[in-house]
Amino acid sequence: MSTARRLHHTLADYVSMERDSPIKHEYCDGEIYAMAGGTAAHGALAAAVISSFGAQLPKGCRALTSDVRVRIEGSDLSTYPDALVICGAASYDATDTHAVTNPVVVVEVTSPSSEDYDHGEKLSHYKQLPSLKAVVIVSHRTRRVTVHSRGTSWDTREFRAGEIAVISEPALKLEVDRLYAVLEGL
Repeated sequence: MSTARRLHHTLADYVSMERDSPIKHEYCDGEIYAMAGGTAAHGALAAAVISSFGAQLPKGCRALTSDVRVRIEGSDLSTYPDALVICGAASYDATDTHAVTNPVVVVEVTSPSSEDYDHGEKLSHYKQLPSLKAVVIVSHRTRRVTVHSRGTSWDTREFRAGEIAVISEPALKLEVDRLYAVLEGL
């Protein structure tokens, strides 16, 4: 009887594979995971967040799409948030020169397969980024935006239909109803 052997990959292995891959992968502590493609609703919500942020960001800050990889050295995670904000010059990982290390805001739009991970383990990874001021999680199930903000400690607030989600640094707002209006007709 044969036994299955789990392969451990180095970050350099991942970076090399990702450079030529037609699909995105997440890397965590030696494991490589294929990331599923999103639905039209998922894409519309992410685009609406980016559009809203882009109109509000102060000079020197910019909203970026899920094409940008983020490296969290402290927890050995490389991933593609659905959106992110960087203020000032981007910093890149020494091994993975395509991965930024200094987002101030990351955004995840949940899906049935990612919801628990986004609110749990992935959130814990993100909180290890020294530059990070907020993690925004947009629900795929209901009109709900959860904002985890870093002050002297991490604070969590949920915003629902009729409310405006607030991020204090950088100063950003997301009108929940306006955000979810992009789903009409999808």
